[in-house]
Amino acid sequence: MHLFRAPARRQSSMATRTRRRRRSDGFTLIETSLALIIIAVGVLALVEAQQAFIRSNDWSSHAATANYLANEVRELMRRLPKHDPVTGLYFESGAGGDVLRGWGPDGGEFGIEDFDDVDDFDGLRLAFNGTPGLADGDLPGPIDAFGAVIPQINNDGAVEMSAGGTPVPLRGWTQRVTVRKVDPDNPGIVYPSDHVIAAGGGSAGVAVDRFPLRVTVDVFFRGVFDTEDTLVTSVTWIVP
Repeated sequence: MHLFRAPARRQSSMATRTRRRRRSDGFTLIETSLALIIIAVGVLALVEAQQAFIRSNDWSSHAATANYLANEVRELMRRLPKHDPVTGLYFESGAGGDVLRGWGPDGGEFGIEDFDDVDDFDGLRLAFNGTPGLADGDLPGPIDAFGAVIPQINNDGAVEMSAGGTPVPLRGWTQRVTVRKVDPDNPGIVYPSDHVIAAGGGSAGVAVDRFPLRVTVDVFFRGVFDTEDTLVTSVTWIVP
């Protein structure tokens, strides 16, 4: 009886196909490494995209809050005259020459509820430094359009109270107000508070209390781990 034996060339071809089929049943180490690298890069891209989204969302929330705080001060000042409605802005003669009176808080004006004109707010800083009952500014703040301090709201929606039983001001935010006299024809030109334009050359001049005022409210934020304030927004308007 004779056994059939395939030709040597055919046997070699069959053995080669068998080895290839065996190799195709799994991944090589290089293929596995490349797959892991591709997956890792994809995961890192997703994480970075998520972090970028969170940062963008946080900044949008900060910008909205800052604009709200700036416009609250603007709304508070909108109904006020430029200078004190009783004494006005004037010069007082003295031994050292004429001294400007009436710019800034007048006698007996110690809080927002006492301020009755725009120039009272010049240089005012309204802030809270995180210690209950202690203001990190000229006055506690930030404030709303009624002059009331805006409280810190907890996650449960309740107002956070200090140990003394008073509301804790909104943390991290600062409102800074700057008031400047500007040229009647060009608000980009700033004058000191005691500036006057003398009459002459066909001009009637401008008295010390007749200049337009440029008011700027800068709103800053300082996070828990920040070492300094960051300017978030500025709102400027002219009081003619």
